Amino acid sequence: MAEQIKGSMVHGNPTKALIGFTLPMVAGNLFQQFYNIMDSIIVGNVVGEAALAAVGASTAITMLFVMVAMGTGIGCSVVISQLFGAKQLEKMKTAISTALLSILGFSIFLSILGVLINRGLMRLMGTPSDIFEDAAEYMQIYFFGFAFLFLYNAFSAIFNALGDSRKPLLFLMFSSLLNIGLDLYFVAKLHMGVAGVAWATLIAQALSAVLSFFFLMRKLGKIETEEFARFDRELLLTMVTVAIPTIVQQSIVSVGMLLIQSAVNRFGSTFLAGYTAATKIDGIAIVPMVAVGNAASTYVAQNMGARKPERIRMGYRICLVMAAGIGLLIAVILHFTGENFVGLFLDSGSSAEAISVGVSYLSTVSMFYFIMGSMNVSNGVLRGAADMGWFLLSSVCNLITRVTLTYALADMTQGMIIMWANPAGWTVGLVIALTRYFQGGWKKKEIV
Repeated sequence: MAEQIKGSMVHGNPTKALIGFTLPMVAGNLFQQFYNIMDSIIVGNVVGEAALAAVGASTAITMLFVMVAMGTGIGCSVVISQLFGAKQLEKMKTAISTALLSILGFSIFLSILGVLINRGLMRLMGTPSDIFEDAAEYMQIYFFGFAFLFLYNAFSAIFNALGDSRKPLLFLMFSSLLNIGLDLYFVAKLHMGVAGVAWATLIAQALSAVLSFFFLMRKLGKIETEEFARFDRELLLTMVTVAIPTIVQQSIVSVGMLLIQSAVNRFGSTFLAGYTAATKIDGIAIVPMVAVGNAASTYVAQNMGARKPERIRMGYRICLVMAAGIGLLIAVILHFTGENFVGLFLDSGSSAEAISVGVSYLSTVSMFYFIMGSMNVSNGVLRGAADMGWFLLSSVCNLITRVTLTYALADMTQGMIIMWANPAGWTVGLVIALTRYFQGGWKKKEIV
């Protein structure tokens, strides 16, 4: 019985529960970003600016699929969290099995599709000709590893749904260190270039996915239940209903990057290199706030399942303070040290213009991180309560605002509108989420 309630956040002090649950999630997501950024640092310094631009041209697409994988896992975890909070443990195990089988099939389909449309997609995005082949090769290898990418994110989301954010942290630490070691071996020693970076990522994700699977099976084996079904269509439909809006929300950043990437590609490889360096740093900077939003989602889902909505208001306030405080702290750090961070990716002597682009982007966007954090927490409450209509509305309006501003003003500002488009989108998304939260309709949503 102790194993059955371990990880539950429906009892005790909400502040202690949320901080203890959130910190490993923040650390784990930072490790994930850390090995992504090491790819670019190694490529930019060992191979050169053109190789960094090639990885950057691929990043918008790869991040889109990463966010689809994360959204799929998080969407399923909402249902799993509510079942866990309600102590419907047989049904919870059925949901987990159903989710994993479905995600495996979905990832294989996307892998085949990605291989077929790879080069056409790169052309559609207007990838510069001098980096096209490297970017296409990177993407081709990346598509081969989709099953590991999706399952790894699903395993992490399920651990989090059960209130265990420490094991995903350990797997990410292992994956990060392995990825960096393989980067150095493939790129610096074997001189495999951009392809070496892609293979390092694939191998690290594959091994982490295998380890995660065995540890998850071990954890579930300790939760004593009656016999349960391995697949349930009704549960799958419920998880899909929650997962699709979650995929859209998790993909908002990447869809925006994809469309904005197409808008700024025409400003040349130097601009693109600076923009790539800045977005790599930006991706790490927002990780803690995204993690707090995901923690809020799990907390709300468990308490909705346990029929304890009275705990949610306090948890929401705690998460808002955490996210906004983290955002302001990171903004101060980047304001004074932004040039040093951008300089990690580019040689200061030959890339002064690219560094200037990256620094300008970070200096502006970071001032609005507290808005981004508040938006993620507010959306996390709606997602955890399965209030998917408003959740989706907030996410889509965020995207529309960002893309519209970018395409309308890109030429007039020589691409620099990108630094204002993100904050504008975050503000719109936050206003919509806050409107729904205070209106209170999310309290009436039930899925278990």
